[in-house]
Amino acid sequence: MRRFILSLLGVAALAVTAIAILPSLISSDWMRAELGRQLSAATGSSIAFNGPVKLSAFPYLAVIAENVTLSAEAEGITAEFAEVAGSVAISSLWSDRLRIKQIALDRPVIVLNEKAPGDEVPAPAGGGDETGSGDPLPALVAFLERSAIESVSIASGTFVRRSAANPEEVVSDVELTLTAPDIDDAFSLSASARMGGRNYETSFTISTLRSLLERQPADVTLAVEADPAPAPGMSSLEASGQVTLNANGSYQIKGGEVEAGEQAFGLNALFVPGERARFLVDLEADRLDLTPFMAAAPETSQSGAPAAETAGRANLQFLAGFDADMSINAAALTIGEISATDVSFAAALKNGELVAELGHLGIDAGSVAANVATDVRADDPVFRGRLASKGLDIAKLSALAGQTVPLSGALTIDAGFAFRGLDAQDIRKTADLTGTIGLRDAAYTLPGIADETMREVKAKKITARIESLAKPVRVAGRLEWRSKPVDVDLQIPAADTILAGNLAAEGIPLRLQVKMPDANLSLDGKAALPGTYAGNLGFSTADLSAFLAGFGQSGAESVGPLAFNGHVDAGPTSVSFKKATISVNGVEGAGSGSVEFATPLKITTALNFDELDLARLAGAQSPAPQAKAPKGGEPADAPLDLSSLRSVDATVQLNAKKLGYGKVFAGPVATSLVVSDGVASLTLPESPFYGGHVVASLKADGSQPEPSIALQASISGASAAPLLTDMAGFKYLEGALKARFDVTGAGGTTRTLAKSLQGTADVAFSDGAIRGIDIADVYNNLVRLMSSGFKQDDGTATTFTELAASFAIEGGVARTEDIKLVGPLVRMSGNGAADLAERTLNFRLEPRLVASLQGQGAEISTDGIGVPVVVEGSFAAPRIYPDLSDLLKNPDAALAKLKDFGLPIDKLPIGDLVNGGGAGGSVKDLLGGALNKALEQEEQQLSIEEIIGGGTAPRPDKAAGEIPVNEEPATAEQPGVGTDMPGDEADGSMESLFKKLLR
Repeated sequence: MRRFILSLLGVAALAVTAIAILPSLISSDWMRAELGRQLSAATGSSIAFNGPVKLSAFPYLAVIAENVTLSAEAEGITAEFAEVAGSVAISSLWSDRLRIKQIALDRPVIVLNEKAPGDEVPAPAGGGDETGSGDPLPALVAFLERSAIESVSIASGTFVRRSAANPEEVVSDVELTLTAPDIDDAFSLSASARMGGRNYETSFTISTLRSLLERQPADVTLAVEADPAPAPGMSSLEASGQVTLNANGSYQIKGGEVEAGEQAFGLNALFVPGERARFLVDLEADRLDLTPFMAAAPETSQSGAPAAETAGRANLQFLAGFDADMSINAAALTIGEISATDVSFAAALKNGELVAELGHLGIDAGSVAANVATDVRADDPVFRGRLASKGLDIAKLSALAGQTVPLSGALTIDAGFAFRGLDAQDIRKTADLTGTIGLRDAAYTLPGIADETMREVKAKKITARIESLAKPVRVAGRLEWRSKPVDVDLQIPAADTILAGNLAAEGIPLRLQVKMPDANLSLDGKAALPGTYAGNLGFSTADLSAFLAGFGQSGAESVGPLAFNGHVDAGPTSVSFKKATISVNGVEGAGSGSVEFATPLKITTALNFDELDLARLAGAQSPAPQAKAPKGGEPADAPLDLSSLRSVDATVQLNAKKLGYGKVFAGPVATSLVVSDGVASLTLPESPFYGGHVVASLKADGSQPEPSIALQASISGASAAPLLTDMAGFKYLEGALKARFDVTGAGGTTRTLAKSLQGTADVAFSDGAIRGIDIADVYNNLVRLMSSGFKQDDGTATTFTELAASFAIEGGVARTEDIKLVGPLVRMSGNGAADLAERTLNFRLEPRLVASLQGQGAEISTDGIGVPVVVEGSFAAPRIYPDLSDLLKNPDAALAKLKDFGLPIDKLPIGDLVNGGGAGGSVKDLLGGALNKALEQEEQQLSIEEIIGGGTAPRPDKAAGEIPVNEEPATAEQPGVGTDMPGDEADGSMESLFKKLLR
């Protein structure tokens, strides 16, 4: 500015001198040369008139010169003027005061070349005081003391600034008007120009220059407008006050006012001119609203000019030409919805280095302090600083960012930061942060939960440490939810999260681990605020029904342990998953599928299982061990709840290596499970089953208050022993099984369901055995049996080629009247029942021997003294033994039958015993005494155990349905049979008989 004013003064001197030497000019060539010489000598610059020069005397003394050049080497200024016009009042010829009517510079191009250090050209003698001070005002005042300027103007001017350190800076479209009619009148300057893609307009007035010369206050006003704004809220600046020239050459403003970005400040300032001007500014404000400064810059200017992004990047280089110290104090500050009090701010600018410090910013939840530093000379300034706060209200901060979050509490910060540029997008891309950020007395509201006690997660204090925004922020700590501790480990890619802009659309990348007393959750993906998530999800709980009950939810009462891990894409209304592993009640599977959150829940999946146990999947519990069975030996009773089927419509494609119920499995199987209207249907195609095959269909109906099932199955060629062991714990039948079942039942517990079963069953075994008894051996060793008793031996067996029966099932009891057994040495028929609820058996088999005991032959009738086989007791431990009571009802027939069996009774003292000749009485008496005692009790019949032992007991041939429900199952070895007694006193009648026979 100083050099520009000196150039204007030189041009004014040119015009005055030209008019003054007008009479001495003879020719135009000589006139141009003489004008150039005179003006060059007067200004210390090289001035040349290269075009026509026109002179006039009326009405004013005027000169118009075209193509004028100026070179001030000492100042580093060169200029070219398309036209220079000047005029003075005629009275200036005889007056000591020069009155300049007009100086007009048309299309000037002024170039300022900055010298490198050490290359400065010494200033001309006598000019050091004026030019070295850097203040053009004293030279202008000295000029105006001898002259008056009505108008100085520049039209379509261009200023070019060149330096070795910086690229060429161009100020174009310069329009300038300066008026200074008198030293006692107002001095005014107005100008407009285009620089760096922006249009600037400025005006400057001083009430009187004489007051400044006399070091008296003078009124000064300044107005600057920029389009587009160099920074948000900085489109205009207005300042006014009284300026005083100090003795040291500085200018001081007291009691001034500044308006910037619709903000008003009180102003006290000091301007120290020189080669590098310096400003000291103190601003005071009662209320400071920074909201306009935070707004985005307009996309287009008011005049339709292109946006700043297209014109060039915003920078602070306009601050590089001077030094400054500034302080701002505001009683109240507003940023959006955030209010602050007692704000103190200080900034220092020296040699292009800007350091600013926010000493105090009082906010509702605490205070903020910060500092920042940058180099304003850079094209893209880099800002570095530190931010500290003991508490910021999270809700208000989120509102400032244009977001709403379901989080409340105080945010604490102690972190260093850095970013590049002034544009918001540049800041987001380049920002970095290091330090700690914490939450204090925070509460997070979980979406979609009505119960206030369930939806609120609290954190007394939790801290996040940040190494860099390029690295994930890790938050680890303990929260409180449902009055229970929750351990959280959260990792968020901070740059994407904090600086992503529209979090609602882009989502939040995160890794989360949550551990609760009753569940664990892990996320590794991206979540968005509307409730969407994409990524890996892991969840496990030991009891899903209890966990959901904590949320006030129901519908999964039959689901206990649950685990899920896989990739999910979840939205507000549906979720899909793939590459997932799922475990429900201990049943583990893998696959993909989708769930639509409708009523009922719609599920479509394709799952693979190694072992799919429908009993465990439905929530059925394993029976309690025998040792821990309820009192009386009754089987354990477990709840059976299929109500969750009502809330699901599902189509599940199943591929299982093993599929079954409880311990009974078939497989491999490929089928589909369909759930609709509360009914689950599963059709089992022909599948491998215990060495054979099975075809089955199962329906489980949970649509009614009482759940029900319907089972149809057909089995062929299955190995009976492992199947019956797995199905009922029954280990006493071997062979190949062929069977057909058609059974239905209903009940709220497993026992109630078992008691309700009804239907039919046909079973047939081939090439097998009944373990625990050898029927042929029983007949071969009756004497031993009658003397020492029967002992059940699982190592013995009655082999058969065919065993078949048909059952009618009613009330949970399966009854049959057509048991048929065909074996190499024995044939049997029989009847009886199996109580499926009590898990007990009661069968009576009538055997017939084949040929003789020594070999194959015709069947030997045992009518009258038959030895039936009784099977009774629990499924897991039945009693299997021969019933000898009928044999002992008729002693004479018994002896004859023993002889028919080939027993050597003729070698025994049998006659004495029969006729009573031996000690102890006859056989008739021994047998008869016991039998008469039994016959007197008409409702009782003695078994072989009681006859041998001398006791009484009811016969075990009652129907299974009549077995007392609290009767304790017997062990394999029958009480009183084959048991040594302590002495002769304990011997019964039959015991005494056989002791006599054998001694």
